[in-house]
Amino acid sequence: MNKEQLLSKSPAQLIAEFPFLSTFFAGQTISFEKQSNTCLAEILQAIDEEKMEDNAFDASSFLQQLADFIEQMEQFLGKDAFRVDSLTILPGTNKLGDTEQFQELIFRKRTITSIVGPTGSGKSRLLADIEWVAQADTPTNRTVLVNDKKPGTEWRFSGAKKLVAQLSQNMNFVMDLQVDEFLLLHARSRMIKDPEKIIDRIIDAANELAGEKFEATTPITSLSGGQSRALMIADTAMLSSSPVVLIDEIENAGIDRKKALKLLTGEDKIVLMATHDPILALMADQRIVIKNGGIHKVIKTSDEEKKMLVALEEADQKLQQLRTLLRQGENINIENYNR
Repeated sequence: MNKEQLLSKSPAQLIAEFPFLSTFFAGQTISFEKQSNTCLAEILQAIDEEKMEDNAFDASSFLQQLADFIEQMEQFLGKDAFRVDSLTILPGTNKLGDTEQFQELIFRKRTITSIVGPTGSGKSRLLADIEWVAQADTPTNRTVLVNDKKPGTEWRFSGAKKLVAQLSQNMNFVMDLQVDEFLLLHARSRMIKDPEKIIDRIIDAANELAGEKFEATTPITSLSGGQSRALMIADTAMLSSSPVVLIDEIENAGIDRKKALKLLTGEDKIVLMATHDPILALMADQRIVIKNGGIHKVIKTSDEEKKMLVALEEADQKLQQLRTLLRQGENINIENYNR
């Protein structure tokens, strides 16, 4: 927002658009509270030189400070992080020093890419390159572009502009808070309007993912592994400003995997997941095969594989039903399996 636009708005209008400005106006030596509905141009014109001098107030520097504060806070809150439409990886080398055999690998928002390969093949190294926004300066010599361009240093070194949110296999809380208290802290740190609404949405979404529901008042330290993972996936989808989500083996999370991926892509995220699960691998738009620490091949999910996915999901649904029966103390037999 330029200075002319700022001058045309009142403090009340600016605070409605940028809630964090309430602290900026409160910290000024000139009171803006009584004139909150008057445009800044009129307010500043009404301040004579004597009053400016008595209050050590400079109108021209005030406008620059206001513009700078808005820009800095938006960067801190990560609002422009959502402008990431694509990531591109340019080839590096594998552990043997051989050049990776692809021209470029593109990830777009609202898409899922699975990463497959044996344990120790280099999946974590690929995820680390993306998180670090590698510029041919990691062991793989890969280069990562943001929106088809070489990213600025802020993508790598600014804590306010975090490109990647990572969901690991193990997730343990140590804070002595209720679920809603934990989410409120996160929402307030991002200056969210009406945090109660987003908190309710996150809890509802998490309970859709988790096998066993929990309440807003449940202590986060008492959540099961599946509940914790469900909560953090919903929180990442709806509150995190990071446009890329890296997931490590979601199949072990004890949650509804399909709903989790739908939730993340529905919030405009680029989703990458390391997996050994054929169902998850085929849910992706493409999969990367890792071998000897390098990208061995990139496979687009074919129509035939999508048909295979339907059959696998049907079998998986039966397996989930049998697990539910086991939890309920029922006997497992052919009749139950054929329901």
